[in-house]
Amino acid sequence: MTREGLDHRLAAERPLWFDVDGETLLGILHPACADARVGVVVVVGGPQYRVGSHRQFVLLARDVAAAGYPVLRFDYRGMGDSSGAARDFEAIEPDVDAAIAVLKAETGVERVVLWGLCDAASAALIHARRSTPADALILLNPWVHTEQGEARVRLKTYYLRRLLSRDLWHKIVRLEFDVSGSLRSLLGYVRQIRGRGAGDDGPAHYVDRMLDGLRGFNGPLYVILSGDDLTASEFRELIAGSRAWREAWQACCR
Repeated sequence: MTREGLDHRLAAERPLWFDVDGETLLGILHPACADARVGVVVVVGGPQYRVGSHRQFVLLARDVAAAGYPVLRFDYRGMGDSSGAARDFEAIEPDVDAAIAVLKAETGVERVVLWGLCDAASAALIHARRSTPADALILLNPWVHTEQGEARVRLKTYYLRRLLSRDLWHKIVRLEFDVSGSLRSLLGYVRQIRGRGAGDDGPAHYVDRMLDGLRGFNGPLYVILSGDDLTASEFRELIAGSRAWREAWQACCR
């Protein structure tokens, strides 16, 4: 793209204000070609706002718009420049509904893709339970954290690597290894694995709501996972260790 073309595209970016339950939300629209039929809503995970860490959502939106797909990134209620009480990713389904509607109204697109990172990916999958979900999902490192999940990952990764570490055995031979402290840490993770987790009695855990969304979603679903990352490892462990998640995952990925 020429400098003139880039300047024109940046000049076309504009703010949008829209309402959700009496609160005013701010979004930034990145227009694309007039005949675009697919658009993207960037769902922001917290605690951060529509710009993203290192301006990654700004850069992403501009690249996607340059490829021909209009993008809306926005602050949900209580975040950034949007009004309302602070809330977390479990309570933003109405905000996502409104963002989808605004993008369609402003650009004329017929289909909308939700893009989310970390707990925003979780929010997007929870939103898939709605009667009018998005048409496709792009999820990066979905947040499925539980104490049990973290404990399993740490036991399988950190402790296994430590057992195979030459440095560890040198410390043991030189009597420089804190045996009691390491055992306390290890037993603590074992107790966490045996504790309560998602699916126990009580209000529906957000991971269970994500599973409901996965089961009910019929559109294209793309999941991108990092390599050496605790959040990504917990998601892999969930798929591998839960029959319900594994069956829903296999059905969705056919």
